[in-house]
Parts: sequence; structure tokens; C-alpha cells
Amino acid sequence: MDATVFRSAARQIADYIVDYIENIRERPVFPSVKPGYIKQYIPETAPQSGEPWSAIFADIDRVIMPGITHWQSPNFHAYFMTAQSYPSVIADMLSSGLGVLGFSWIASPACTELEMQMMDWLAKMLTLPNHFMFSNGGKGGGVIMNSASEATLITLLGARSKILAEHGHNKELITKLVAYASDQSHSSVERAALLGAVQMKLLPTIASDNHSLRGDVLRDQIKKDRANGLIPFFVVGTLGTTGILAFDNITEVGKVCSEENVWLHIDAAYAGSAYICPEFRHHLNGIEDVIEWICLQVIIQFK
Repeated sequence: MDATVFRSAARQIADYIVDYIENIRERPVFPSVKPGYIKQYIPETAPQSGEPWSAIFADIDRVIMPGITHWQSPNFHAYFMTAQSYPSVIADMLSSGLGVLGFSWIASPACTELEMQMMDWLAKMLTLPNHFMFSNGGKGGGVIMNSASEATLITLLGARSKILAEHGHNKELITKLVAYASDQSHSSVERAALLGAVQMKLLPTIASDNHSLRGDVLRDQIKKDRANGLIPFFVVGTLGTTGILAFDNITEVGKVCSEENVWLHIDAAYAGSAYICPEFRHHLNGIEDVIEWICLQVIIQFK
């Protein structure tokens, strides 16, 4: 594909995307294909030569679309909302076209500095304390992760490294480390503990309390575990569980984490974007008590 063909293909695919988005409500949300359907359309081995764009474009409707679950459809009510809009499509195209990596400032200064500025924007929109911001000049700041699951894993590993450093880097203590979350938390929370080789205890919640994790439940469990020689080090508080939209009591949980010197990670991936609205920000009450060991994961959508 040369530059001329690319220009033509880009216009064609842009029109295709617009038609898809504008007419998506007319499509069945869930595909009717059976597992393994795509094998009949794809060669067993990679081709020796490329195909013309016209053939590839034709395969979108012939091969790909029959197996697509249309997440952006207004009739899609499974899982959670995903962030898609015309600006995000254009941004993805530009990002792919530039093809740069931003793993350090010198690798691409604009990537690092733009991310820092966007994270400060987000902190201000959520009215988070200044300690969360790069502009504060302290240890605060944010980073954009690929997914909420990755964010939980990375913070758990960070908390694990911190607690091991406090105990002289004795790796044998890993078997004594214990983390906590609500029994309504996302499956990725328990999976993060498995990948981090630490214990994860899912603490009980009750329907009469809207399945909110309360501070006394956490405090009692930490007390029991310390008495049994375990080392509490990490708590995941959820603001908007995927299953039933439950909200943990961060005011109480945060106070316990502060008292016990335990890292608190807040999973707000499902409902976090709502906290831009002032009427919902009360769910964030309590995070200022544990400012140095808190991570907030939020998915924001702009249209």
C-alpha cells in the first residue's frame, strides 16, 4: 500500500465507520455465529503475498461483521459502557500514524507531558486534593493504564514491593501478605492477587446495606489476620461494582487503611466518570485520609 492507496482507503474506511456508527441500532446486538466460524474464511497458513485493499475491505462485511458483538449499540446492556466517539477514533488513527512510544520523556516528550497534563485535568475535574497532581510538585500524579484490570495488578505489585522493602526485602514474607476487597469486587481483583502470589480475602457485604464494604468489617478482619501472623498490605475499595453498582464506604475504609498503614486502591472503572458531576462526588469522601497510598482508576469518555 503506497501513499495514494492509503489516502483512498482511509477515506473509504472513514465513511464505513460513520455509516456503521450512525446505523448501529439497526444491527442485531449479538452475532448468530458458532464458535470457530472464522476458520472457514481464513487460510491455514499466512499468504506468501499481500491482497489488494479492495479484497480486504470486502472481507470486513463478509468475514468480520458477522462475528461482531455491537458494544456501541443502544440495545447493548451487558458488561459495562465502553468509551467510543468520533474524537477517539480520530485520536487512535493519529496515534497509530505517529507510531511513537512514550515509555520515557526522551522517547517522546510530547507523550509524557500531555499525559501528565491530562492526569492533572482529571484530578481537577474530580476535585481531588492537590497531592494527586503533578503540578503540586510532590510525589503525586497519574498514569494512563491500558485497562482497569492492569491498573489493579500494577498497584498490587507496587504495594507488595513497598511492604517487602519495609521488612528488609525478605521475600519469604510473600506467603504472609494478605489483601482485601469486597465480595462484590470485579473478578480482576482476585486475579491480580493470584498473579501477585498473595492471599486475597473477599470480605462479606449484606443486601440491607446495599452491599457496601464497611470499615468495621475490614478492621475486624485485619485484626484477626495480624493475630495469626499475617501481614495486611493492600485494600481494593470499589466505587460502582460491575455486578450491582455497589459503593464501598470509602470514608470508613480509608480511615482503617490510614490507621493500619495499608495501601488503598480505589476501583472506580465502572462509575468513576460520574464523579465529574458535583452531585455524585460524595462517594469520594474519605480519600484524603490516605492520600499517600491511594490509586484511583477511572474510565472517562468524551463526546
